[in-house]
Amino acid sequence: MTFALITHVPHSLEQNQYFAYAPYVREMNLWSNYVDQVILVAPLVDTDRSAIDCKYEHQKIDFVPIESFDVLNFKGLFSAILKIPKICWKIYSTMQKADHIHLRCPGNIGLLGCMVQILFPKKLKTAKYAGNWDPKSKQPLTYRLQKWILSNTFLTRNMKVLVYGEWEGSSKNITPFFTATYQETDKIPISRRGLKAQISFVFAGTLVVGKRPLYAIQLVESLFKKGFDVALTLYGEGIERKSLEEYIRKNNLGNIISLAGNQTKETVKSAYESSHFVILPSDSEGWPKAIAEGMFWGSVPVATAVSCVPFMLDYGNRGVLLEIDLEKDVLHMEALIKNEDVYERLSENASEWSRNYTLDLFEMEIKKMLES
Repeated sequence: MTFALITHVPHSLEQNQYFAYAPYVREMNLWSNYVDQVILVAPLVDTDRSAIDCKYEHQKIDFVPIESFDVLNFKGLFSAILKIPKICWKIYSTMQKADHIHLRCPGNIGLLGCMVQILFPKKLKTAKYAGNWDPKSKQPLTYRLQKWILSNTFLTRNMKVLVYGEWEGSSKNITPFFTATYQETDKIPISRRGLKAQISFVFAGTLVVGKRPLYAIQLVESLFKKGFDVALTLYGEGIERKSLEEYIRKNNLGNIISLAGNQTKETVKSAYESSHFVILPSDSEGWPKAIAEGMFWGSVPVATAVSCVPFMLDYGNRGVLLEIDLEKDVLHMEALIKNEDVYERLSENASEWSRNYTLDLFEMEIKKMLES
C-alpha cells in the first residue's frame, strides 16, 4: 500500500532521516507500520532538530517538500496566492499515486488537502482533525471551512474523519477517536502523593498566549500567597517565554516557578509521576495529550472546559474544570487541597480512565482504519 500523508507540520532533514514534532511522528510511525511506502507532503525547514523532535521509522519515505504559508496579513496573503498553485499540484500528484490518502488537519496545508481530495472520490481516505471539533466553538474561517468540507459527504467520499469527542448532529463519516502516549506495559502501580509536603504542579505545552501559561503561574502564585506550599514547573518553549521570565522576576517567584524549556519524553514523564496536578488553562484544544498523560500517572488534571476536555475530566469527577476566573479557581483549588480524600479519589479516577487509552489499543484501531 502506498500511503500519502499531507501535513502542515515542519520537517527537518538530518543524515538522510526526517525529523518532526515527536508526538505527531510517533503516531505516524504507527500508521506506517501497515503500509509499504509513505509519500510525505510537508514543509521542509533548514533548522536543527530540537529535544522534542524525533525521526520517522519507515524505510521507504518519498518526501515531497512544499512551502508553508499564512494569510494573517496582506503580505502573507499575496505570498500565499503565489505558492498555493504549486502546492496544490504537488498534493494532487501525490494523491494520484496513493492507495490511501491521509490528511492532518486543521492547518493551511490540510485545507488545501481537503479541497484536492474532492477530485479522488473512489480512493480510501482518512483525516485526523487534531483540533477542537465542537461546532459551537469560535474558530478561524479556514478551520470552519475544513470542518465543512470534511463533514460534507457529497464532496468528501470514502473518508473517515477522526475527531476528538462525540458531537450531536455529526455526519456519518465522522468517527470519534483518541490519541495515546503510553503502552499496556507502562501500567505500573501509582504511588500515593499525599498533600502534606510541597504540592507540585506541571504545565506541559507551547509557551504561547493561547495556552495561557501566565494564568497557570498566577493560579499557583495566588495559592502560595494564601500560605500553601506549592510549586510549578513549566515544560515547553515559545514566544511568551521572555514575558513569563519577566513576570517571575518582578514578582519574586523564582523559588516556586521554574521554566524548564523543551525536555525529553522521559523527563516529562518523570514529572507527571511525581506531580500532584497537571495544569493546562488553554483557550482551545483538541485532545490535550499533556492532560491525558498526567492523568495516566495519577496527576489530577486542572484544565479549561474546551473541546472534549469536560468528557475527559467526567465533568469534574476526574479533575478540576477551570472557569478562568482567578478568584473562583483559586477557591476551588484551595478547597481541594484541604480535602485529601477528594484529591485521592480524583487521582484514582483520572488514572483509571486514562489507562484505557493505550498505544496498543491506538495501533489496533489504526490498523482497522487502513484495512477497512
